Amino acid sequence: MAYKSLLTVATSSEGVPGTVTAAAGIAQKLDAHLDCLALGVDRTQIGYSYVGAGAVVIAAAMERAEVEAREAEAALNAALGAQELPLRSSVESVVTQLGALTDVVAARARYADLVVLPLPYGKARGVEDEAVTEAALFEGMAPVLIVPPSGMKTIEPRRIIVAWNQTREALVAARRAMPFLRQAEMVQIVVIDPPTHGAERSDPGGLLCQLLVRHGVRAEVSVLAKTLPRVSEVLARQARDLDAELLVMGAYGHSRFREAILGGTTRDMLEHAEVPVFLAH
Repeated sequence: MAYKSLLTVATSSEGVPGTVTAAAGIAQKLDAHLDCLALGVDRTQIGYSYVGAGAVVIAAAMERAEVEAREAEAALNAALGAQELPLRSSVESVVTQLGALTDVVAARARYADLVVLPLPYGKARGVEDEAVTEAALFEGMAPVLIVPPSGMKTIEPRRIIVAWNQTREALVAARRAMPFLRQAEMVQIVVIDPPTHGAERSDPGGLLCQLLVRHGVRAEVSVLAKTLPRVSEVLARQARDLDAELLVMGAYGHSRFREAILGGTTRDMLEHAEVPVFLAH
């Protein structure tokens, strides 16, 4: 399935040019439509207040959120206007409380083939940025392309790494990334420390490789030892060694204080992402 409906979400002007440029390039290449959502987020969570004080705080917070939404909308329009090729796109501006953000983003992500977002972690990022990513992945059920601050080198990645650990999420990610995988010159399925008693113990990654090859993907398998403390570190090193332009991996999360929270390897990878990361759950 080709990506025909793309979505990007901005909670501030931070990272908008690189994210929009990547999303616009993909949309232009695939003759797709790009929907842009500018979000102003009211982060106040008032548990109690003196009589009359709550209304003042809420009014001030909503006013600040409206200003942020307008700034994000202006940044989106400026980034769209800077594109060299014609593009079918739209921009919508919404103000929401943090607790309702998941529903706002998920309602739009469910009808997108691909959601393109900036890195959710960093000095200039807030809790709402992580929440947007989680909402698109877990509640919106959409694949998400995370674009690091350095941007996306090419909208047609030639060298791609697929992180494989035999899980449902990893398989879903590989299937959802098929439009990227088919046009790549080399796709390396990376298996790190496969279990000695697992279902694929005799041929780790072999069945996935077979599936991809039958779809015309130039795929190969690389089995690596976990020579660094974290799986994310091994993946990052392999991406650097191969000069990979895209990393595909399953997104892992579980219930805690919010509806979903990115799990260990996913979060570690995104906190230090040097290349675009394609996620699906």
